[in-house]
Amino acid sequence: MAMQAGKSSLLFSGSDWDFKTLSRVYEAIEAIAIEELHLDVYPVQMEIISSQQMLDAYSSQGMPLMYHHWSFGKHFLYQDLLYRKGRHGLAYELVINSNPCIVYLMEENTMALQALVTAHAALGHNHFFKNNHLYKQWTDAGAILSYLDFAKGYIARCEERHGVAAVEAILDAAHALREQGVFRYQRPLKLSSQRQREDMREHLGYEDRSHDHLWRTLPHAKDANKGGKTDLGMTERKKMLNLPEENLLYFLEKNSLVLEPWQREIIRIVRVIAQYFYPQRQTQVMNEGCATFVHYTLMNMLFDKGRISEGAMLEILRSHSNVTFQRAFDNPRFSGINPYALGLDMMRDIQRISTEPTAEDRDWFPDIAGNGNWRQTLLDAWANYRDESFIRQYLSPALIRKWRFFILADATGEAQYEVAAIHNERGYEKIRAALARSYDIGASRADIQVVDVDLLGDRHLRLQHNVKDGVMLEDGSRDVTLSHIRRLWGYDVSLAAIDAQTGATIAERSTTQIGQ
Repeated sequence: MAMQAGKSSLLFSGSDWDFKTLSRVYEAIEAIAIEELHLDVYPVQMEIISSQQMLDAYSSQGMPLMYHHWSFGKHFLYQDLLYRKGRHGLAYELVINSNPCIVYLMEENTMALQALVTAHAALGHNHFFKNNHLYKQWTDAGAILSYLDFAKGYIARCEERHGVAAVEAILDAAHALREQGVFRYQRPLKLSSQRQREDMREHLGYEDRSHDHLWRTLPHAKDANKGGKTDLGMTERKKMLNLPEENLLYFLEKNSLVLEPWQREIIRIVRVIAQYFYPQRQTQVMNEGCATFVHYTLMNMLFDKGRISEGAMLEILRSHSNVTFQRAFDNPRFSGINPYALGLDMMRDIQRISTEPTAEDRDWFPDIAGNGNWRQTLLDAWANYRDESFIRQYLSPALIRKWRFFILADATGEAQYEVAAIHNERGYEKIRAALARSYDIGASRADIQVVDVDLLGDRHLRLQHNVKDGVMLEDGSRDVTLSHIRRLWGYDVSLAAIDAQTGATIAERSTTQIGQ
């Protein structure tokens, strides 16, 4: 009788699924997530898609709505080729930072796998999107879908009015500058989607009616005033233009003298979408770690309550192990640290430190060691940190030993490596700091800023690359990117490589040198 009662309490049996079963499983998982893990999530909208639709979602950055561009098709063909040749698998799910939170589930998944990815995406990622401070400050989950709908329609209308080639040229240039098209330190203003559309239509309509191409034929100010008496000094110019400016696309959108109103709006669309994805690049370990910890914990809770069978749990653990597997550094398929594995281990380590701390843990983490409230500790961490600060704060000596981390110093002038930090008191601090720095977007991305331009003179746009640790830009991609900037700016552009420590000029490249 007990066995029969256990069977009747199962959420599902077998590998087949239907929408009624999916709904029942989601409701059971959500109840535990909210009541026992205290998660706070957006409403969920689940979509079942095929493998071909998943590939299509890959090509458009995972968004359900996206404007047309040839690069998306190229990416689709590349991913499709890898998938058909068996060299690349597809994700079990895809989740979008929106309100409601949209979760795509693969129709090929078994019911056990659907339960796993529902917990992972619809609860874990969903909670992180809604509560982490970066997403709350830098993105607008309630407006992104309607904004993408507007962007898709707007670019399509531009293609009809101005031609596909003209629109594609602007998109090509804007896409090439996406990495330099985000605000890293200055938070952009957030508007409602409806207000954005109304303001944009009114603004562009006025500019289209009042724009006169004769203004472009006027002589430069210094020519008209015999010697340039109206020319401003460098200090005044920088103050008026708020230089230096880190967001290159924003500067071009606001200050280029050759762009039409519709071209400025396309640039704005590209940088708004780039800004939307920027927090995700800063929280990959935390985001995936949170989602993996949540699905692992929820699935075990359901199993302990008798809601999942042993067979289903074995399948779930197999898929879980595949996702969190960390390849050794000498494995031919090694591609770095698996964010799922490191994130999960750090979340579980925080759980251990909160409940069963060692003397070492009490020395390193006096605020959380033995507090007994691992749920609240994790909720606070998920809300208030990004990868770099999370690792710097919570990576423990025990986890450093488990992962066998150490530091290799690689000096270009030396023939051999040097082991710079090992598993001792000083080594733990150095290893944790070095690993945290490797996840700092500001340290790993090229720091390129607009530093000067004389709008009343030759209009030469001067950029500066602050070189860190001697890492220079690759010559070919640098020249192509300068060409794109020249296309959007309309005048000469130069890029000076400046040593970030000494301030010395290392190299300088101009569009006049590359035939622009």
